[in-house]
Amino acid sequence: MILLLLILIPFLLGIFSFMAKDAAKNVALFGSLCSLAVSIYVADFCGKEQVAPISFPWMPAIGAQFSLAADGMAAMLCLLTGIIFLVVLLLNRNKAIENPASYYGLILLSQTGLMGVFLAADALLFYFFWELALVPVYFLCSRWGGERRIAVTFKFFVYTFLGSLMMLAALIYLSLQTNGVNSMSWQNIIAAGKALPLVQQHIIFWLLFVAFAIKMPIFPFHTWQPDAYEQAPTQVTIILSALMVKMGIYAVLRWLIPVLPEATAYWANTIMTLSIIGIIYASLIAMVQTNVKRLVAYSSIAHMGLMCAAAFSGTELSNHGLMVQMFNHGINITGMWLIVNMVEQRYGTQDFKKMGGLASTAPGIAIALVIISFANIALPLTNGFIGEFMLFSGIFQSASQYHITFMAVAALGIILGAVYTLSMVQKVAYGENNSGVVSVAPMSSTELLAVCVLLALIIALGVFPQPLLDLVLIK
Repeated sequence: MILLLLILIPFLLGIFSFMAKDAAKNVALFGSLCSLAVSIYVADFCGKEQVAPISFPWMPAIGAQFSLAADGMAAMLCLLTGIIFLVVLLLNRNKAIENPASYYGLILLSQTGLMGVFLAADALLFYFFWELALVPVYFLCSRWGGERRIAVTFKFFVYTFLGSLMMLAALIYLSLQTNGVNSMSWQNIIAAGKALPLVQQHIIFWLLFVAFAIKMPIFPFHTWQPDAYEQAPTQVTIILSALMVKMGIYAVLRWLIPVLPEATAYWANTIMTLSIIGIIYASLIAMVQTNVKRLVAYSSIAHMGLMCAAAFSGTELSNHGLMVQMFNHGINITGMWLIVNMVEQRYGTQDFKKMGGLASTAPGIAIALVIISFANIALPLTNGFIGEFMLFSGIFQSASQYHITFMAVAALGIILGAVYTLSMVQKVAYGENNSGVVSVAPMSSTELLAVCVLLALIIALGVFPQPLLDLVLIK
């Protein structure tokens, strides 16, 4: 029943938060600590023996069960979810939020959905949690977002709603091809997908892939992302970029590639081409940004492009590297958004040309920015290095000459990433102070705690990544 706790804790405390009023902040923080403790236990237990799956009737008339299961990848992503939500709530600890009961209740419901997505072993249950994760984010963005939040949130809703309908249609069709009472189970969906004629596999492949590509997002399904990241509250932006993009790549690994292997092999080079285009495109756009939030948003598109390319490379090493990088990217992008939030609040602007001199006025923030930026560009001895090294090595090991070309072009994106990231660091942390702000407040105690958690993970997993590697190898 341990897996059920990962769902019930944020769900029940989220419901309680709606009624807790001013105590909602403490309820949410307590819930995040409990969820993190359980996710650590699951990850540790998963490393020693098989976690017992859970399955009981849910909608037997249509072959759906409430089935939860956890392998190494699922346990790793649940652990990442637990860490990120704790950091998000620490970031907000000393800040006043309008209508905190609704805000924190929606945050915890979103965590419930994410945990469910990573644990679901039934297609309809997977879809249910997919929507449960997205709906609270829609309300969080539209209620607590920036000046353009309504238009931006509507665009986000249209993209994700259309993608969800495509995914639902594909899953229903697959379930209709199964024989048995549990027609929605993961195993039966895989068997049904493999048995489809190739033409039907192609149709189902694109229905599923577009739904997942919107969530990652990769080129050309990415256009909702920069505006949404800019206008959403920073805490929600962290959830979107550190966790919800992982829903897409996780779904590719769990619900697309094993289900439709022939269609995957047929379209792999096409998907990798789109991914590589996205890497270069996003990197070039990031290079000309002066808005620090949009720069980080485009850098995330580039990173997700590399991960998507690795998913379709067809090598075991690249898949393991992808799993490692999912965790590490979540940590690093959270760190970037934390620092972005700090400098935006202290300088009163998102334009890093109007900043500067952070190292002399707030050296602690500047040091954190430098270390997190190094991790974001995969410098050796940071956590970003090992996953990216495995990604490139796995793509290079592929027998296809096209994949070697893809790797070479993707490497250019890595170089461009270093250029725009270090340029941003130079303009924010060093040089002249162009902001007119004479004194910059140091990190608060909760900000310092959140940053220290992330820096510890960046350095520890950079120096000794073996625990994470062991976890992703568990079937």
